[in-house]
Amino acid sequence: MENSNTLEFRTESDYLGTEQIPVDAYYGIATARALKLFPKTGEQFDEKFIWAYFMIKKSAALLNAEIGRLDKNIAAAITTACDEWERLKEWVVVDPLSGGAGTSVNLNINEVIANQATEILGGKKGEYLVDPYNHVNMHQSTNDTFVTAGKMAVILRLRELVDSVIKLQEVIQEKEKEFYSIRTVGRTQLMDALPIMMGQQFGAWADALARDRWRLNKVEERIRSVNLGGTAIGTGVGAPKEYTLRIVEVLRQVANVKIAKAENLIDATQNLDTFAEVHGLLKSLAVNLYKISNDIRLLGSGPKTAIGELILPAVQVGSTIMPGKVNPVVPEYVLQNMLVVFGHDEIVSHACAQGNLQLNQFAPIVVHFTLKSMRLLTSSCHALAKYVKLLDVDKERCQQNLERSSSNLTPLINYFGHEVVSEAIRQAHYDVEKALQLLAEKENTTVSELLKKLNIQKMTGLGYY
Repeated sequence: MENSNTLEFRTESDYLGTEQIPVDAYYGIATARALKLFPKTGEQFDEKFIWAYFMIKKSAALLNAEIGRLDKNIAAAITTACDEWERLKEWVVVDPLSGGAGTSVNLNINEVIANQATEILGGKKGEYLVDPYNHVNMHQSTNDTFVTAGKMAVILRLRELVDSVIKLQEVIQEKEKEFYSIRTVGRTQLMDALPIMMGQQFGAWADALARDRWRLNKVEERIRSVNLGGTAIGTGVGAPKEYTLRIVEVLRQVANVKIAKAENLIDATQNLDTFAEVHGLLKSLAVNLYKISNDIRLLGSGPKTAIGELILPAVQVGSTIMPGKVNPVVPEYVLQNMLVVFGHDEIVSHACAQGNLQLNQFAPIVVHFTLKSMRLLTSSCHALAKYVKLLDVDKERCQQNLERSSSNLTPLINYFGHEVVSEAIRQAHYDVEKALQLLAEKENTTVSELLKKLNIQKMTGLGYY
């Protein structure tokens, strides 16, 4: 934002009174009042949301001019101003968590566009040759523009998120192939279990992400239906029928985003369950990213005194006091972000349920935290993909752990029974060689013969018995 000269103000007035506005500010009295009412929380509007809102205003001006409701010169000034959204976005200054169901940001954007359009027509800020209400907001309500902008932004962020999931999945699949021949110990409840190929573990992670990828691709269809044209409660009062019927198609063409007019505008105005649905799938992705990141930490733990089978990349100094220490900082980054997403899911779910009758007044936090979760997930996928690409495996450690695991004796229950093998392991204090010796003596055979029966090399495939 340009530096405001705090000594220079302009005075604006409305039916509530007057306010002093910094002379160079593109916002006006409604925004100034919102800034006084709602202290800044540090949260910022998603850039895609701001862009979508400007495109809605542009589309409305184009259509209103076409149907003869708006002066063509004023409409042209509005559309030109909307095309300058990237420069003007710094003047969208109200807090995303302001009360009023999004009215503050709608008014803020109306005023910014009106003042820019006024300058285009040769006027000065605050003169409002283009009026924020009568011209920029013509045939609109916050209740249909805000949610529509939110859904458009979600669609765009969804595509970015899916791309990041694909990238992560592909990197993990590359590691699946790279590590496929390396056997190690599987673990259930953090205790030694049957053998597994390290590549199989990476393959399981990749398939979990494949499900997320599919779910997120499909859910875009659920968020495309918008209530633009329904005005305040979905009945379209205050807008001509031609506008209501055509505005979504005009916006679709202007913004190049695949949206469609909701079949029931009243339903689409008051119910935000599609956001809860979308965020539920974001949570599902967060669950998988949390699991993958935590597994990487565990498999790389130690590295000398714990599992230590994955060699974690040294991407950052791990300690200010312990020399040579390397920590799993990227998985930890992802874990923290996923905890935030889990919290956002609670917020979004409860807020979606809190609508009353014809409107959900908590649309601002629903939209804001849905978009914030999407950004966190996208950045987490990108960071984790770079990290996974640098992972390596300590083959010697995997082999040592595999040879020490008493779970390798599991197939012998088909020859001795569960009780006998369990007792041998207990008596041997989980020493595999001693347990094999005890079982060999009991069966009057040799350890070599028992190892032939075990054939550990085949244990990681289907049909082993």
